[in-house]
Amino acid sequence: MASKYTVNRREFMRMGALGTAALGMGIKPSTAAARPVAPSDKITVGMIGAGARAHQLIETIKRFPEAEVVAVCDAYQGRIERAISRTDGRAKAYKDYREIIQRPDLDVVVISSPDHWHYQHAVDSLNAKKHAYIEKPLTYTIDEGLAIIEAQKKNNVAVQVGSPGPNSILTQKARDMIASGKLGQVTMVRAYMNRNTASGAWIYPIPPDASPQTVDWELFLGSAPKRPYSEERFFRWRCYKDYSGGMSTDLYVHTCTTINYVMNAPMCESAMAMGGLYRWKNSRDVADTINASLKYPEGFLVSLSGTFSNQGGGGSGIQFLGTEGTLILGRTLTFIPENVNEGNGWIVDSWPEKLAKAYYEDPKILAEERPSTRPQGVVARQEVYQSEGQGSILAHFQEFFDAVKNGTPTKEDATVGHHAASCAHMINVALDRGEVVHWDAARDTLAAG
Repeated sequence: MASKYTVNRREFMRMGALGTAALGMGIKPSTAAARPVAPSDKITVGMIGAGARAHQLIETIKRFPEAEVVAVCDAYQGRIERAISRTDGRAKAYKDYREIIQRPDLDVVVISSPDHWHYQHAVDSLNAKKHAYIEKPLTYTIDEGLAIIEAQKKNNVAVQVGSPGPNSILTQKARDMIASGKLGQVTMVRAYMNRNTASGAWIYPIPPDASPQTVDWELFLGSAPKRPYSEERFFRWRCYKDYSGGMSTDLYVHTCTTINYVMNAPMCESAMAMGGLYRWKNSRDVADTINASLKYPEGFLVSLSGTFSNQGGGGSGIQFLGTEGTLILGRTLTFIPENVNEGNGWIVDSWPEKLAKAYYEDPKILAEERPSTRPQGVVARQEVYQSEGQGSILAHFQEFFDAVKNGTPTKEDATVGHHAASCAHMINVALDRGEVVHWDAARDTLAAG
């Protein structure tokens, strides 16, 4: 399925049609600037997609007195009803997202639809001068990211992509420690994301009232291949390549976002991967186990692994390996300094005795290779840091709302989101092709091959 990750004729025609899609609905494209939001004004929010993640985001938004969810749309009626109840009935239900983005009193959209809808929802919303919080991954295909970047720049609106890792205080601490040189030269990053439950493998329970009467199947499909109504595909869409990039774009995209930020490295230059579908073979066609490697032009490699058959090691974590120490980033941040001593005794002991004796009389050699002869000393080993206070998702939204009101930058604008998603897409391309794939930095997209 390598063609899934490049723009084929069908995708090109879909993209070209987006500019006129609103006209077909009798809706005129917006030419005005984004509605100014004074610091004292409410930020009005419309939810495009109301699945499980969207409900978590609604509860997060409710914690900000300066924001209010006023509009909701989804292809399943039950989600709309539950979402509106979370707003105490104040939000209005819409069948079509274009009606939401046409509201002149709406400031922000939260795009939490399935991956294959992100491009159209994002570009149409940005062109309607709406600020956008877009759930990860930013894109379903690599080339979609360039159009979203262009739409953000053209309309001068805020974008925040939904991987809150860079707004974690521990992640920021890790970035500062590496930038300061505390780890020395970092040449390897190891990361893992493991799960061992049906829910973790996206085999979600299906609501008993699901039917063609409560689910708008055609609305869900959008640009995806036409298929008969399927509750499994609708409620477990991450399991299918028609709508999702699977493990890479759901999980590794978070990891890549964090690594790119911590290492101050915008984008990898090549990727390779192996994987397969070994356990969860029903109701899916995406891999449940993947090992991948990324190479960065800044001079380090990333090893990514994940399986849905084990949750060892606490489920997830990232190790940054440097010449002077190791950083382990997870629920805590741990620094472990290197304690390196050369050990050439077994080599030198084969030399003539006179040469071996002279070798060990050299003060430099004595300091490096005979630690037992040194004076006693206390060596600091691990440093462990824990976060406290506001969680990263709250900080992530606070940064976004500040950008909406004050024009300040976000850590995950469209460009950052494009690169993080593209790292994940490159893993999938490499997996499908069975070969190393490369990034064309000049064109900011996948290299031809």
